[in-house]
Amino acid sequence: MGWVESIQKAINYMEEHLLEELTMENIAREANSSVFHFQRTFSILTDMSISDYIRRRRLTLAAQELINTDNKIIDLAYKYGYDTPEAFTKAFRKQHSVTPSEARKKQGKLQSYNRLVIQVILKGADPMKYKIVEKDSFQVVGVKRTYNCKNGENTQGIPLFWDEVNGDGTDDLLFQLNNGEVDGVLGVCVADENFKENSLIDYWIATNHEGDVPENLQAMEIPASKWVVFEVHGPMPDAMQNTWKQIYSEWFPSNSYEQAGTPELEVYSNENPSSPDYYSEIWIPIK
Repeated sequence: MGWVESIQKAINYMEEHLLEELTMENIAREANSSVFHFQRTFSILTDMSISDYIRRRRLTLAAQELINTDNKIIDLAYKYGYDTPEAFTKAFRKQHSVTPSEARKKQGKLQSYNRLVIQVILKGADPMKYKIVEKDSFQVVGVKRTYNCKNGENTQGIPLFWDEVNGDGTDDLLFQLNNGEVDGVLGVCVADENFKENSLIDYWIATNHEGDVPENLQAMEIPASKWVVFEVHGPMPDAMQNTWKQIYSEWFPSNSYEQAGTPELEVYSNENPSSPDYYSEIWIPIK
């Protein structure tokens, strides 16, 4: 099964079981992927989490049923996964900006989220520059925080983490400590060994440093891997986000490589991140 077909199969599974209890494990299994990598791929391609997609689709269907039937609001609340009418009303208002009662009276406009269809995008005008390299294991040192992917804590917390590191001088220290082959300061995402149960990741801001671990920093060993290294050109964060999306929507679907499942790296140079000429890299371990 191809990469795009695997992702679409998982989406189809979510749609077919939308009114049932869905688990991340079963969804990822449909795509023949780990929970961590499926969640990451899905959020990069769609700009939303899996739980956001499920919630938006359920509330879209609930709105359609609300205005096209006489079914009681309390029954619709239970049908679409809410324990109380109050919880249903709160979620419904957040998405549609009206209450279920107002929607039934056709007051205001409803916000509909359609079923997703994954497509391969072919772009000859935007070539991707990359290389394949093999590296032995190496040490990184830095600071880390733990985030929950299920509730979107990672998407909100990681940018704040970078702001903190840039503001307290840790970023400058890491550039000074950089003495390994990977040149720059790294953003490293590592899934918890119990990710299936807890949806936790460790996010490191670190650098390739060979030698003793400096005081107040932690160390991690990056395993020996074959890497695909993508060039990223342009100001942060847009250039990095756009390249990730291009990797998942264009590069992986048209190549035979798969992710190896070990930590991926974002590599930042010590230049002005707002510059249109800013250079950075994305390192993905492959097999």
